[in-house]
Amino acid sequence: MSKQGVILLNLGSPDSTEVSDVRSYLREFLMDGRVLDAPFAIRWFLVNCLILPTRPRESAEAYAEIWQDEGSPLILTSRKQQAALAAKLDIPVSLGMRYGNPSTPDALKELLDLGVDDLFIIPMYPHYAMSSYETAVVALMDAVREQKPDLKTTLLPPFYQDPGYIDAMIERARPSIESGDFDKLVFSFHGIPQ
Repeated sequence: MSKQGVILLNLGSPDSTEVSDVRSYLREFLMDGRVLDAPFAIRWFLVNCLILPTRPRESAEAYAEIWQDEGSPLILTSRKQQAALAAKLDIPVSLGMRYGNPSTPDALKELLDLGVDDLFIIPMYPHYAMSSYETAVVALMDAVREQKPDLKTTLLPPFYQDPGYIDAMIERARPSIESGDFDKLVFSFHGIPQ
């Protein structure tokens, strides 16, 4: 009998608001050819000569404004979603970040160490974008090939049109909409939809 597990995939975050951690995170993120769609030499020059000399300090200051005592808001929220899903499904659920920690290969190893041989993959992006959904899935499948090539995998496709997702977004926005205390309603995603 197979043992099922779920892996949640998300973008990631620096390990801290320290400039060195932000620099490492930005380097990993921006050197991804699916994020900066340019030939390697151009991407390397842009990242290492133009962006990394100044952006890490500016970004570290911005991260410090939103950072919580427990850590990155994205990691904390993703961990809460992971725990809620694990409780609901009563099967192992791990969290893998495309950039930073917990890394996608480590999240996969965690599940494999528990004996999971049937993996359901949930990219935490409702839409498809090369710079988010695709790069996260490719990174996971690379880790699968390295760690357990015969692992059974099922991938959740983009769900931006799913009625359940749309209803959840409506319910989340309803209090603000009904209050009328806003100028515009903006939905923002990490990535560029295709």
